[in-house]
Amino acid sequence: MITGDYAVTAAAVADDLGIDGTVLTGAEFGAMSDEEALAKIDDIGVIARVTPEHKVRLVDVLRKKGQIVAMTGDGVNDAPAVKKADIGIAMGITGTEVTKEAAVMILTDDNFSTIVKAVELGRGLYDNLARYVRFQIGGLFGYIATFLGAAIFNIAQGIPLLPLQTLWVSFTMLSIQSVGLGYSKPAAGLMERPPLPPSRPILTRGLIVWLALAGLLMTIGTLSVISGAEQVHGLAIARTMGMVTFALFVLFFSIESKDQRDSAFSLDTFSDKTFVITTSGSFVLLILSTVLGIFQTVLKTVRLDVRQWLICTAVALSIVAAAEIRKAVLRQTAARAIHPAGGPGAEPLTR
Repeated sequence: MITGDYAVTAAAVADDLGIDGTVLTGAEFGAMSDEEALAKIDDIGVIARVTPEHKVRLVDVLRKKGQIVAMTGDGVNDAPAVKKADIGIAMGITGTEVTKEAAVMILTDDNFSTIVKAVELGRGLYDNLARYVRFQIGGLFGYIATFLGAAIFNIAQGIPLLPLQTLWVSFTMLSIQSVGLGYSKPAAGLMERPPLPPSRPILTRGLIVWLALAGLLMTIGTLSVISGAEQVHGLAIARTMGMVTFALFVLFFSIESKDQRDSAFSLDTFSDKTFVITTSGSFVLLILSTVLGIFQTVLKTVRLDVRQWLICTAVALSIVAAAEIRKAVLRQTAARAIHPAGGPGAEPLTR
């Protein structure tokens, strides 16, 4: 807590709020060298009787420590620090116009608990966006590699899916599941996670490698089914089975894309009504595309028997196995970070 009030008053308020640490005056904080301030900042709980310069310096020190800094204020003297912070927050009722202009968030009710709600909402939106991006990029890799592979190895005359079949999968599986991921409820424990570095992209290098591997797995599975079915049943059944296999790959991949580490076989996955509805709708539309006569005529599909459906499903489930193995490795890595060699005294790290 940094304030213009006297140290005794600030210490009493901080004690009521549960803010621990040393109580300093602005003069004492200003007298510290940069190295001393960096070394002691974690032990400081309150800085009282500060000037605008002290507030700006505190923001700078915290940012040098690698912290994401939010600064609240209402007066003109708060504006420089509010502007300097990663997230400047102004009071909407009592705040001055100068501070409101400097801030990126204005509390219209002057209620600090609104900050928590805003952060929770923002994290939920970001998490859903990240899910959507992961799912779309993985599906795109699968599409591109499948058509390239069919052309290179002359599978199904170089056309694994007909144009309307491709559009059907895109506008049912990819689009509907994207809506399900984008509007599903945020993952559990979002508020327990530390802030992400501002420079960190949604698609990290490791994630791009995984998405490429997932796309490659979709390609190998789909083309294998098409190639085998073409030799036994002919091109029409082969392309239908290829469409079903690829669509199921996309469906299962969307389920695995809901969370980076938690298993898809969790209550959180199946308690999400929006995602359950979109997933069920996608699967029903896939079945109808091979059963109803109008879809068979338009999409050039044929009815598949139970054995053929089982083959398509079994091959597509390989993406689930691969994703669950990856998540298990990530969870073990996180567990080792939380409990490194050396034991119980280690400080825990939240995901």
